[in-house]
Amino acid sequence: MRKRLLVAMVGLVGVVLIAHDVPLSMHLSQIERDRLTTAIERDAFTIGGKISPALPQSDPERQSSIDAVLAEYAQTKGGTIVVVDRNGYLLSSTDASITIGTDYAGRPEIATALLGDPSSGTRLSNTLGGSLVYVAVPVLSGAEVLGAVRITFPKTVLDKSVRDQLQGLLLAAGVSVAMAIVVALVFARTVSKPLDNLRATTDVLASGDLTATAVEEGPGETRQLARSFNAMAKRLGGLIDRQRSFAADASHQLRTPLTALRLRLEQAGELVSASPEQAQIHIDEALNETDRLAHLVEQLLHLARSEGAVLPKELIDVSEMLTERVREWTYLAEERGVSIAVQAPTNMSAFTNRVALREIVDNYIDNALEVSKDSSSILLVAQQVSGSVEVIVRDEGRGLSAEDQARAFDRFWRTNVDSNRRGGSGLGLAIVAQLAHAAGMTVELRTSPAGGIDAVVVMPPAPQ
Repeated sequence: MRKRLLVAMVGLVGVVLIAHDVPLSMHLSQIERDRLTTAIERDAFTIGGKISPALPQSDPERQSSIDAVLAEYAQTKGGTIVVVDRNGYLLSSTDASITIGTDYAGRPEIATALLGDPSSGTRLSNTLGGSLVYVAVPVLSGAEVLGAVRITFPKTVLDKSVRDQLQGLLLAAGVSVAMAIVVALVFARTVSKPLDNLRATTDVLASGDLTATAVEEGPGETRQLARSFNAMAKRLGGLIDRQRSFAADASHQLRTPLTALRLRLEQAGELVSASPEQAQIHIDEALNETDRLAHLVEQLLHLARSEGAVLPKELIDVSEMLTERVREWTYLAEERGVSIAVQAPTNMSAFTNRVALREIVDNYIDNALEVSKDSSSILLVAQQVSGSVEVIVRDEGRGLSAEDQARAFDRFWRTNVDSNRRGGSGLGLAIVAQLAHAAGMTVELRTSPAGGIDAVVVMPPAPQ
């Protein structure tokens, strides 16, 4: 009996942990890789912004400034950095073995960056005898491409970071298995026939049905074991759902506002000496963004714990909110060569949840920036339609078919084009749909007059 109970309990926990931790670890690994790639891309854009004044013309002083920027980054974060001009010829590199003037135009990632598009990926390096992770971004001056920056790291560096992130998960799995063994040995001394029912329930749970419950019968110890088992199964099911939802939603939601926050802090840092007043303005806005991020995390935790909850509603000034979002997104939009504006009558109010509306609009703007070309525009429109308040985020991108528009709010759904593009988890619009439902709003996608997308959220009007 002791052996049978030990096998049953350890087998149960092992199967559940495998069913839970293997896909979760794969998912978290991909999230961590995306986060690291995004961080490298952000650094490449930062380097490009710092060296862009020195690229149009080449002289010893400008060359020295480029070398200094690259040396500073390489010293603090490592990696190999190369900078090429608009024709693909090497201007500077942290690798002293590379000759200045080497033609990089034939490298696919450099060619893509010189066309104005960032690229990232993994490729085999015959020189190093291993795989490299690379990110290449254009150096822009308005809509003009002045050159490109490429940063590469050995793939082993990213793999180590991913492994470090998963150590806690593996430790928890080991502790769970150890606890299962101890519990089985203790209860095996007093439990007999009623364990058959518990074993049968265990098989059901191991097959994937996390709603299975054990019948509480037999001696007091067995009934207590059945109650503990039921509590574990219920909690485990909830933990699996919440962890998957939170890990996916949080990574997607926090990436863009964190990038905007960093840009504000960088702007403040550049203005500390030249204009302390302007620097303080950027710092104040960064603090406000930090508060909003903290509140966003609380909202995501709430959504992960109780999907389908009803969010509190209040009377909000839609025009003021849209103006605020345009102001917050202007910096990031300008970095991508996109203009953003708002078209809304003053004092237009709606009755909804403030945080939900803000996150929906931010998701829409983020998606619009992803598909917007250089020198294009994004327009935020607020209007009243049939007594309801309608907010539209209008882009000039490639648009979607009617079938894709209908499926776009499905979780993890992505277009064929997006499937081949770096980043993104297919959760943005799924989060939008969940927030809208929780706040009593409706969302949809339409084809815009310019052939792009009108991302729409409809809210009830202010009560009379």
